[in-house]
Amino acid sequence: MFNMDTDYGSMVFNDVVMKKRLPKEIYESLRKTMQTRVPLDIGVANVVAGAMKNWAVEKGVTHFTHWFQPMTGVTAEKHESFVSPQSDGRVIMDFSGKELVKGEPDASSFPSGGIRATFEARGYTAWDPTSPAFIKGNVLCIPTAFCAYSGEALDKKTPLLRSMQAISKEGRRILKLFGEGEDVDVVTNVGAEQEYFLIDRSVYEKRLDLIYCGRTLFGARPPKGQDLEDHYFGVIKPRVAAYMQELDETLWSLGIPSKTKHNEVAPAQHELAQIYESVNLATDHNQLTMEIMRVIAPKYGLACLLHEKPFAGVNGSGKHNNWSIATTAGENLLDPGKSPAQNARFLLFLSAIIKAVDDHQDLLRTSVATAANDHRLGANEAPPAIISIFLGDELAEILETIKSGADYEQRNQSQLAIGVDVLPVFPKDSTDRNRTSPFAFTGNKFEFRMVGSSLSIAGPNFVLNTIVADVLSQFADELEKADDFLAGVHAIVKRTITEHERIIFNGNNYSAEWVAEAEKRGLMNLANASDALRLFASEKNVKLFEKHGVLSKAEVHSREELLLENYVKILHIEALSMIDIVHRDIVPAVIGYTAKVIDALNKKKSMATLDVSLESKLAERLSGLSGTLQKDLESLEEAVMKAADCGDTVESARYYSTEVFYSMQSLRGSVDELETLVGKDDWPLPSYGEILYSVK
Repeated sequence: MFNMDTDYGSMVFNDVVMKKRLPKEIYESLRKTMQTRVPLDIGVANVVAGAMKNWAVEKGVTHFTHWFQPMTGVTAEKHESFVSPQSDGRVIMDFSGKELVKGEPDASSFPSGGIRATFEARGYTAWDPTSPAFIKGNVLCIPTAFCAYSGEALDKKTPLLRSMQAISKEGRRILKLFGEGEDVDVVTNVGAEQEYFLIDRSVYEKRLDLIYCGRTLFGARPPKGQDLEDHYFGVIKPRVAAYMQELDETLWSLGIPSKTKHNEVAPAQHELAQIYESVNLATDHNQLTMEIMRVIAPKYGLACLLHEKPFAGVNGSGKHNNWSIATTAGENLLDPGKSPAQNARFLLFLSAIIKAVDDHQDLLRTSVATAANDHRLGANEAPPAIISIFLGDELAEILETIKSGADYEQRNQSQLAIGVDVLPVFPKDSTDRNRTSPFAFTGNKFEFRMVGSSLSIAGPNFVLNTIVADVLSQFADELEKADDFLAGVHAIVKRTITEHERIIFNGNNYSAEWVAEAEKRGLMNLANASDALRLFASEKNVKLFEKHGVLSKAEVHSREELLLENYVKILHIEALSMIDIVHRDIVPAVIGYTAKVIDALNKKKSMATLDVSLESKLAERLSGLSGTLQKDLESLEEAVMKAADCGDTVESARYYSTEVFYSMQSLRGSVDELETLVGKDDWPLPSYGEILYSVK
């Protein structure tokens, strides 16, 4: 039985454990490193390593690993034992500060986007002391950054950590102007909502498309999908509830603040949400959560699907990234506050975000651009591929009065004029939520809803941190020279609202009218990942990342290459999987069933008095669709062959996003229509109905 008092965080070398097991001076030195990012003395590292090893061994641990996040999108680890042989044939358990601080995994086989050649194998993992070590199984996992021998980042954590430093630096400049002390820092916090599907494992194992690609490449619409919306917040089935309970307890033991769980809209779809924490911790914890979700599922005869769109025609899965900016003193800078100074500060930070989102629509779109997410964005459960901000009616009205210089009539309260430093008290829930907006203000945070369910949140958050840091830098440059600080704040806010109001939209982002309106406003509509990813290494973006030390020019170009290459590989695997399944499963099934129908037709024809219209029409339809299937199959095979002639990754991605993708869609259409005609016992794949309602 899980005991919250004793078991929560029991597998984490957290602050409580460190304070108990480390000498006071060592503990304080480590805390200083964690808080101020000063280098850690090797002597301190040796003491920490010894205490960490002793703690882990007491819990049955025999190995340690530097746990890192390469550009594969999943985590990586190489296990090393604590065993150290002695001259007398015995062994001791040993772990040094050097082993704690730095590791050297082979970097040659990890994706690098061309920044490293295959023969350049050396790479380093470096301990991130701001994310506590934890125990998984019998292994002590030490969160680390991963870089090449030449220093370039090869992972997702490093640019995130750099972006945290960038927004801290520029945010502190702003806070200093508002009279905050030198000891107050700026941090970003995130709470991630993780959506996922659970299906019966026996059904999953019969679908090679799910095994190879994470999504169904074929599947006719079932008679009942999510039409009645009766699954949303419905009673959780016992097997799913048991899975969720073990998932919660495992996450809690790792100090992961799992808070909310419920059924989502689509059948077999669910959601888990975590409480806000530092963006670095939130990223590590979300990566762990996805791993544990998959690991636990088979124990309950389940398969956990994290693909953005495993089933066509029903909701896909997102990962709503709730992002806020705060001080280390505990103040949320996106909370309007109750005093004029707090209001002015809120407006300035809000304006910085508005400008950042408008100026860098391309980067935000790129940060969530994947082949998988292309199936979800623009569907009825996700925002379109057009970036916009929802502020709510009341906040939008307040900003409009600032822009026009008019007085603002506060709702249900007396009139208050908006001067240089006065903003009426703004209730947190003064307006409805907009679930269609890709970037919505929800009272004291922004919800970035475009993030896909399988995606690491490191990418979207290092982009958010960097673009906001850049605008804060611009604002600080101006305000540090201002003769009248508050007048300068007001001028910046008014100018920003005027120049960037096009990015604010409080209506229905799903509507066709909004797409047309967005085009009139000059907003970008990057419909697929291929279009978006080609913009990542633009000159503007290279300068941005270099200015704030988040990515070098080489790192930016390598990541664009890597992301486009990954996009091509995923579509290539999906296309080959479709071809394989059609050749080996669908074609034999259609031929066999057609033969049965024709045999039945011929038998009835031999008996002149029987009506053969049903068999005749069915045979005719099957024959016609068989011809279409063959043409679509040949078209896809030809498209895949021609893809090999593409000159570079950019051209290849463009080709796959059009020719190959459209051929895949056509082939799917033929197969799905045939599924509705072929008898259940003859169709080789479990249907959508069987999959979505497989968990009893």
